[in-house]
Amino acid sequence: MQAPSHPVDERLPVFKLFALGMQHVLVMYAGAIAVPLIIGGALNLPKSEIAYLISADLFCCGVVTIIQSAGIWKFGIRMPVMMGVTFAAVGPMVAMANNPQLNILHIYGAVIASGLFCILASPYMSKLMRYFPPVVTGTVITVIGVSLMGVGINWAAGGQPVIGKLVDGVFVKVPNPDYGSPLSLSIAAVVLVAILLITKYTRGFISNISVLLGMVVGFVIAFALGKISFDGLDAADWFAFIQPFHYGLPQFDLASIISMCLVMIVTMIESTGMFMALGDIVGRRIDDRALASGLRVDGLGTVIGGLFNTFPYTSFSQNVGLVGVTGIRSRFVCVAAGVILIAFGLFPKMAHVAASIPQFVLGGAGIVMFGMVAATGIKILSKVDFHGNRNNLFIVAISIGVGMIPIVAPTFFDKMPHLLGTIFHSGILLASAMAVGLNLFFNGRGSEEDVARYAVAAAQSSDH
Repeated sequence: MQAPSHPVDERLPVFKLFALGMQHVLVMYAGAIAVPLIIGGALNLPKSEIAYLISADLFCCGVVTIIQSAGIWKFGIRMPVMMGVTFAAVGPMVAMANNPQLNILHIYGAVIASGLFCILASPYMSKLMRYFPPVVTGTVITVIGVSLMGVGINWAAGGQPVIGKLVDGVFVKVPNPDYGSPLSLSIAAVVLVAILLITKYTRGFISNISVLLGMVVGFVIAFALGKISFDGLDAADWFAFIQPFHYGLPQFDLASIISMCLVMIVTMIESTGMFMALGDIVGRRIDDRALASGLRVDGLGTVIGGLFNTFPYTSFSQNVGLVGVTGIRSRFVCVAAGVILIAFGLFPKMAHVAASIPQFVLGGAGIVMFGMVAATGIKILSKVDFHGNRNNLFIVAISIGVGMIPIVAPTFFDKMPHLLGTIFHSGILLASAMAVGLNLFFNGRGSEEDVARYAVAAAQSSDH
């Protein structure tokens, strides 16, 4: 007799498969389109190009999700995992976008290089994890969240306080006349309140998409007030392929690459914990080989992202929670979700509508999402022993303090040589280097038992 297949390998009826797949897509959709909106805004790209970034992102989300869930050769953990752009990479990419000596091609060069690094480092992750105990990862994730809060706050105010504008054929920066308008702040507040109410008074699937529903509420209000512009929607194609190297061949900047590689290390640690948590939920043990296969897709997805004009990819933990809520363990549900995401990415009109969302609508959601990143870091730090080892207080205090320098004093390192100045303008990079160095100085290298404990702590605390 043939042994029954594991629930993870169960093949469901097509209609049920795609209904459940659509649920996964809705849970991660807001997070999936947020990063292209952030980076496109930071680069001052026109709406049509931001729409293209969203289409490319959705397309790559689908491709990488299928690879992760279905598995190809040594790539893919073969469990129900949804892949999306990691928020951990937003800080360094925004810093690159704001650096006048870099452009979008340098971002893609750093993304591709960091993806290759991730693929090569995946089998050795258990050794690297000893340098990233909770006191380090918690500190770094907290700084990432704090550095991103400025983006969400400016969104709520209606965009950047200073905007680019063509005057007599010359590109100049002028004050944003709509920045901080009462209407912008009011709608952002409504979005925030809607998210909180939905989170408090609903359960299950509806609660899981509270951010998306809050944005829908803000979008409807803004549309009713005539604040939504669909200019260019008619000109957008119904169907279009995503072209690699849409903006040209990538360029490589050493400091940017180092910054993104550090992000990928943190991402791999989070993914390791998430995979272990998912293994417990679906009842499948995660061994070293399966872990390496899953982490390789973080790297491969990031390389694919760099080639197809999007960004670094990682496993979305909110979808892991959805697996626990629904009890549906089949990995083919996520394969179906990947197919849906690819379809979304190939229809530019849908991406154009998403790109039409005003920034003040995103503001209320951004404060929640970015604040949750910082809260996740604090949650990880709550598991750190500060009473028995007061040196951990120094690690957190100094690392956060140094990481805050580029945030509160952007010109602090302007007189440094170019290479050093680029490195020092990333608060995340500064906080990471300081936390790792101070942890080695005070606590030394972790043991194998410590590594296992770190993974469990990451599983309990990670949240993208």
